[in-house]
Amino acid sequence: MQLFVSGSETPIRGELNIPVSKYHAHRALVLASLAPGRSVVRGLSETRQVVWTVGVLRALGTRIDIDGDTYVVHGGRYHTRNDVVDHGSISAQGVLNVGSSGTTLYFMTGLASLADRPITLTGMKYFRRRPIKALLDSLGQLGVKYSADNDRPPITVQPGAPAGGHVTIPGTLSQWLSGLLLLAPFAEKETTVEVIGELNERPYVELTVRMMRHWGLVVEHSDDWRTFTIPAGQTATATDYTIPPDIGSAAFGLAAAAIHPSDVLFRGLTATTSAETDHPEAEFLDLVAAMGLPMEHDEETGFVRVRHDGIELNPLDIDCQPIPDLLPVLAALASFAHGTSRLRNVSHIRLKESDRVNAMLQLNKLGGDLVDTGSELLITGVDELRGAPMSSFNDHRVLMSLSVAATRADGESRLTYPRAYRISYPTFLQAMTSVGLDMAITSLAGAEKSRSEQALAS
Repeated sequence: MQLFVSGSETPIRGELNIPVSKYHAHRALVLASLAPGRSVVRGLSETRQVVWTVGVLRALGTRIDIDGDTYVVHGGRYHTRNDVVDHGSISAQGVLNVGSSGTTLYFMTGLASLADRPITLTGMKYFRRRPIKALLDSLGQLGVKYSADNDRPPITVQPGAPAGGHVTIPGTLSQWLSGLLLLAPFAEKETTVEVIGELNERPYVELTVRMMRHWGLVVEHSDDWRTFTIPAGQTATATDYTIPPDIGSAAFGLAAAAIHPSDVLFRGLTATTSAETDHPEAEFLDLVAAMGLPMEHDEETGFVRVRHDGIELNPLDIDCQPIPDLLPVLAALASFAHGTSRLRNVSHIRLKESDRVNAMLQLNKLGGDLVDTGSELLITGVDELRGAPMSSFNDHRVLMSLSVAATRADGESRLTYPRAYRISYPTFLQAMTSVGLDMAITSLAGAEKSRSEQALAS
């Protein structure tokens, strides 16, 4: 099976329902699980990443009820006494299945030490190649006892509160640092976390700290966000929280609306600038506006509407260090800009679900003009693209970004691992086709048969 995309320059029209932020959902559920009492988290996420986090927490003894579009979380000490089997996590065996969710793995590896028995974290076979040695080394400094072959999942963590003290962590991935910060309040003595090297993805760390404070946990940081001080023996406080819309998901609809004549309402999205929303990828709104996308508030609903008869996009010159996950969709957009865009500081983006820099070079197969210099990705806009086969590398952001770009290519494109989008944006395919884009998952044989039938009909 592959994702087939037929290109066109026809207008797109309709409404897109923007899901809630998975970044906030992960953090809210984890923090609520640590807080004795009842927390109410408004905004249900259907992404597989969050579903795996829910399964892991339930296997650790956290009761999570779903009431409409709300999570009701009964938090407290982790225990595995109940017989829970949820998306591969099995409480009786002390097994936590993180699937292919890096956030779940990086957050829960340290927190597993708060359980009442040894806990083994595992995931999908290919996912066991994810880098985690740097985090494991730092957790070891914090006093977490673990074992892992070649510093990769599966990882077995022994029970026992961490000792605390001085810990260093590379600033390569924000999730490593966030994983340390989430565990540190429960250490036996004060913890100081020092970031070594460049701090990438700072907005995601800032979000972690804000949300920890919302659940009553104390964490202080230096002005440059490179040193963190966390008092020992803390207890989180149960509270209510409302998850905002996901800018990362909205980005694909906004990108599609930028490269096609459009009249699209983004239901659920009320912000047109980064200053209007609390989301680590909110800068995308400023970037796409700078490229020339007109966004306005719909008078009747208050949601964002994009309406135009065709626009010329401006190139970008941006630092990708704080916003790595936006590189795929920005690369797709830049391929239609008038001029050359520079996406700088991209090295750490090679450590995501795939080497996303290399993956987006596949736009060259469509006739794009992308050059990887090592630290930068240079993209020169072209007048036209042509359909071609590509690989998604089973990476949700790569799949969605390449498929959006392919909707403006002449002819048909096809992409492998066609359902990768379900990881973070389960309604992506439905959403894109609802506004008039031509995408479908089918087999190669089915696609050939369909083309033959169309030829005979004509």
